[in-house]
Amino acid sequence: MRLSRYFMPILKENPKEAEIVSHRLMLRAGMIRQQSQGIYSWLPLGKRVLDKVNAIIRDEQNRAGAIELSMPTLQSAELWQESGRYDAYGKEMLRIKDRQDRPMLYGPTNEEMVTDIFRSSVKSYKDLPLNLYHIQLKFRDEIRPRFGTMRSREFMMKDAYSFDLTREGAEHSYNKMFAAYLRTFDRLGLRAIPMRADTGPIGGKLSHEFIILADTGESEVFCHKDFVDLDIPGAHTDFDSVEGLQAIFDKWTSLYAATSEMHDEAAFNAVPEGDRLSARGIEVGHIFYFGTKYSEPMGAKVQGPDGKEHFVHMGSYGIGPTRLVPAIIEASHDDNGIIWPASVAPFDIVVINMKAGDQACDDTCELIYAALTKAGKDVLYDDTDDRAGTKFATADLIGVPVQIIAGPRAVASGEVEVKDRKTGARETMTIEAAINRFVA
Repeated sequence: MRLSRYFMPILKENPKEAEIVSHRLMLRAGMIRQQSQGIYSWLPLGKRVLDKVNAIIRDEQNRAGAIELSMPTLQSAELWQESGRYDAYGKEMLRIKDRQDRPMLYGPTNEEMVTDIFRSSVKSYKDLPLNLYHIQLKFRDEIRPRFGTMRSREFMMKDAYSFDLTREGAEHSYNKMFAAYLRTFDRLGLRAIPMRADTGPIGGKLSHEFIILADTGESEVFCHKDFVDLDIPGAHTDFDSVEGLQAIFDKWTSLYAATSEMHDEAAFNAVPEGDRLSARGIEVGHIFYFGTKYSEPMGAKVQGPDGKEHFVHMGSYGIGPTRLVPAIIEASHDDNGIIWPASVAPFDIVVINMKAGDQACDDTCELIYAALTKAGKDVLYDDTDDRAGTKFATADLIGVPVQIIAGPRAVASGEVEVKDRKTGARETMTIEAAINRFVA
């Protein structure tokens, strides 16, 4: 992608409305634009990151056996009345009526709808277990939206819903998502700690929030400091192994960790003083097991091996991609801008032409750009005629992991400079060596 042809409206000054680092940097880097209170457009640079976050989420959901579908954003109020949540949910739900005066709502979550899909199609235990998920825009009319897309009214959510014949089966499904979430956040460059949590309006008895520690976190959290060193489940994790997944769950829940709503001061004080960690946290995922809370009132049941009908046991599992993007920035930035983990960076490499219009610089940058693009790299080519300082500031602000810098003096010697955005380390090498480093 040539920067001269790309839409990336950089802001030179810090926006006054931005209270936290991620909101400020996302606005300055031209990733998002506010359209109304708590509602944002994702501009091209931001959407590239969001798409990569979603790709990792999708990959790990598929690996764990979940099956993707797509459900509508507008839902009939009848389903929510059937479950008993229509009046109980509160003012966060946006309620509307269509032209036939039928009550509708802009879905804040999808337990009712997915239960309706299940009950209309699945009749036998032989079709279980089943886990259905989608990635969709949702709306909750937050009383105080803030921090950009960290807490917005319209947001993107990956929500998955599991169906099992028994509680034991449902707990195995819960453990699948538990392990999948640990892997997902690790691949996004985050250390997420699962903490006992309140179930809120979703309901249920078993619930964990996945929290990353950050000074700008919305709430106080309490945990054992050893969480930062626990091993993440590997790529070859067997998601069919009941014992293996239970062992992962047991290890990651053996140490104290709780949100402020579930905090037990006495239990926390039992942790050795040097091992206690009290900090601010950002919620990036939430999983629930709620048994037959929805299946019973909505009649979602299957015939069991005993020939009798049984209400299915359910769980739901949420990750907010539009919340994850600023969370990653909160965890990875410096005074100059964003430092993206390679897995979600909008571009892998930025090629900086220090003197656009100079034939040697132009030819060198075109050569590098073509070779890296052919090798499958996402490359941003800064071919603008901006000053050197502006080019460097832009590259640092948007956080591309690698910068290849081509200036007249270096090019005349057959060389370019390669900078690592995270460490700031610079290395001068031949043009051929620079290309080979990233195509090998």
